[in-house]
Amino acid sequence: MPAPDGSLAPPSTGHPKRVVIVGGVAGGMSTATRLRRLDADAQITVIERSGHVSFANCGLPYFVGGLIEKEDDLTLQTPEQLFARFRLDIRVNDEVVAIDRAAHTVTARSTLSGEEEVLTYDKLVLSMGAAPVRPPIPGYDRARTLRTVEDAARLASDVGVAPKTAIVIGAGFIGLEMAENLAGQGIDVTIVEATPQVLPPLDPELAILVKDELVAHGAHVETGAAVASIDEGTVTLADGRVLPADLVVGAIGVRPDVALARLAGLELGPSGGIAVNDANQTDDPDIYAVGDAIEKSDAVSHATSLIALANVANRHGRRVADHIAGRPSHAVGSLGTAIVKVFDVVAATVGWSERRLRAAGRPYRCIHSHPFDHATYYPGATRMAAKLIFDPTDGTILGAQIVGGNGVDKRIDVIATAMAAGMTAGRLADLELAYAPPFSSAKDPVNLLGYMAENVLSGDCDVVAPDELDELVDQGWQVIDVRTDKEHAAGAIPGSVNIPVDTLREHLGTLGAGPFVVYCEVGQRGHTATALLHELGVKARNLDGGYRTWSASMRARGPAGIVAGPGPVTRPVS
Repeated sequence: MPAPDGSLAPPSTGHPKRVVIVGGVAGGMSTATRLRRLDADAQITVIERSGHVSFANCGLPYFVGGLIEKEDDLTLQTPEQLFARFRLDIRVNDEVVAIDRAAHTVTARSTLSGEEEVLTYDKLVLSMGAAPVRPPIPGYDRARTLRTVEDAARLASDVGVAPKTAIVIGAGFIGLEMAENLAGQGIDVTIVEATPQVLPPLDPELAILVKDELVAHGAHVETGAAVASIDEGTVTLADGRVLPADLVVGAIGVRPDVALARLAGLELGPSGGIAVNDANQTDDPDIYAVGDAIEKSDAVSHATSLIALANVANRHGRRVADHIAGRPSHAVGSLGTAIVKVFDVVAATVGWSERRLRAAGRPYRCIHSHPFDHATYYPGATRMAAKLIFDPTDGTILGAQIVGGNGVDKRIDVIATAMAAGMTAGRLADLELAYAPPFSSAKDPVNLLGYMAENVLSGDCDVVAPDELDELVDQGWQVIDVRTDKEHAAGAIPGSVNIPVDTLREHLGTLGAGPFVVYCEVGQRGHTATALLHELGVKARNLDGGYRTWSASMRARGPAGIVAGPGPVTRPVS
């Protein structure tokens, strides 16, 4: 029941003295340490089946790649350190094999000796995380996966014998981090991804920029390709090609580790994770669950979904500790904010992608921008590609994606913060963000997205999505390139007429009645030209994101001319 301030009411049974936590790392250890700070007397036992209870699992690829040199650097806290500071009873290399809900006991078995011990709990916290997906591919047992420090040590040992070739199966966040780190060791890397693009959480016109970076650094990328079998020294694809593979890394994805919850008869959610309420309680009020194993409330749809992120697990741990200790706690939906470095490019995302919104049938509008990370007159400025997705009626921010070099992280974090605060897309224009030439521009890239969203929502600017262009041309719309002659000659949309924006007034008499689709390199001059045509009574629309976005979208198209991704390539409008 909510408390008067809207927070979750604490349990009414008082402070339990015996708390057993199954699984460490982010969710389990944040629960344990927070609870100790709130309750000095509770008996807190953490049972971890691996040999490390508190380690930086997100740093594992960089240990394999040699950037993190010592295995000990991955260990955040040892059992001895945790006992000395928090008086936590840490059991590593122990696995819980049974839960007796009626007796309030768990059975733990040593993974080293096989000996078993029964422990009694008042409150039980499940933090088993997620397990790597292992598909029924012949020979897949030869593939290495990456989940624990022990996995990383085995992979580092494999790399130490100097393999010449490696196949990474899966082009998600972990797969690309592994590809980069293996390539950094001088290994010839091939990435095999079953979907039509790398980084499936991104939309195709952003993902293609990440693929460009991989190829530029010598990685081979096979998208839309399935692995048929893994043999000694080779990988065979479904189309019959055989690729050399001294080392194979499986990074297809993860699924919630719910074996123990299923064994205990706990309810699972529609996506296969453990079902929990706003206090992270399962259908047994004395059993909580946190982290990658549970279903989270999605901040965009308000339904449950699977989101595997360390900071979300940490937040859950704190919430559960507060609730167990009798304090009010607050439930917060997850935005799925994520970021990855791929060589010299950074890709980040928050909220839903356009593809996901389209598949769900939810109305949206998109805008693309290609701003510089800081003032162009200060040395070293680099462009980024930014995409903002919002509700066409009320401007609610539904998602964002950014690919670039410097400054991607802080921009995605600003947008994630704005989403958490309930700000609309247009309000991004009003944010007062830190500015000095080495760091940003007077109009920060986030502000620019806000200005653009304002223009679209107010009707001052009607943008054309790249996938709409062919249909408009078929309907008789003419395409005008308002860039310079030199830019047009270097690459242009087929059939477009080049009239630089500065000479547009002088050529109005030769244009005809229209209507027109106007474009420039990134959309800014196109907006100026479109506004001028509107003032002169001419029907015109601006190509969203300009030639850069159109070009990326065209390169992301599959062989049949369909943009990579499920469903028809259409854009819902208000």
